[in-house]
Amino acid sequence: MSSSQNPESWHAALHRLQRDGIPHVLATQVTSAGSTPREPGARMVITDDDIFDTLGGGTFEWQTITAARACLTEKRYGISLEAFSLGGRSGQCCGGFVNILLEAFPGTTTHIAIFGAGHVGQQIVKLSAPLPWQLHWHDSRSDAFAEQQQPRLSCYSLKDAQQSVAALPADSHVLVLTHNHDEDYALIKALIERDDITSIGLIGSDSKWASFEGRLKRDGYSAGQIARVRCPIGRIHATKLSNKTPYAIALTVVAELLWLTDTPSFQENRGLDSQALRTLMTDSPTTPS
Repeated sequence: MSSSQNPESWHAALHRLQRDGIPHVLATQVTSAGSTPREPGARMVITDDDIFDTLGGGTFEWQTITAARACLTEKRYGISLEAFSLGGRSGQCCGGFVNILLEAFPGTTTHIAIFGAGHVGQQIVKLSAPLPWQLHWHDSRSDAFAEQQQPRLSCYSLKDAQQSVAALPADSHVLVLTHNHDEDYALIKALIERDDITSIGLIGSDSKWASFEGRLKRDGYSAGQIARVRCPIGRIHATKLSNKTPYAIALTVVAELLWLTDTPSFQENRGLDSQALRTLMTDSPTTPS
């Protein structure tokens, strides 16, 4: 892990990391007493392999970086407080006291793979732009992704269904909506052979799914494997919309994905105790370590 300082400012790094969905920690000096390297309000941003800006350097900053990276490694996201006696815990000659607020952000953990860059696929990608998802967009046509740029979007050439599916991150949610039924079928076969794909959606009518289901049975796939495929996609209250415009279809598909990707938070650390924080802000010394 690198401990050298990146020239990018903490606020520029924070914006970029939030935008790109990369795990990081914002460290803020919230109190100081006695002689300290910097004053309250000093900030730095820490990732697994980089740091941005400084709290003043020295052992205390190194300890802050270590504590921040431990939050990321142990997936302890949320707010925590680190207290430093610079002459005690940190062994620095300053002799003062500081409290550092650590805000650990998990980054983007949801992966959505979209096979097909037709009208519906393009609308799904655009509608997903503000959502905290990593998008993996595949198409076999060389000009499918012309000038398509947005955060957390990666575009891939679809040449072999087995290879493309094998390269997907574990726990991905996958949508299959290519321009070619044979390509769709090859992708569905590859996807149901991977047990670590969280959800599989196939665009199409009930008759298309009846045809695919029959082919999968004849090809020897089990009822359990076949049942993993959701087709048609974008059902609201178990009913398809009569509006078949690409935008309307994409809206229902993204709404469906929101439900599929929704994860309740069981995080124990939901912030600092209000009374303790009030005391901290009015009484400057921290407890020496």
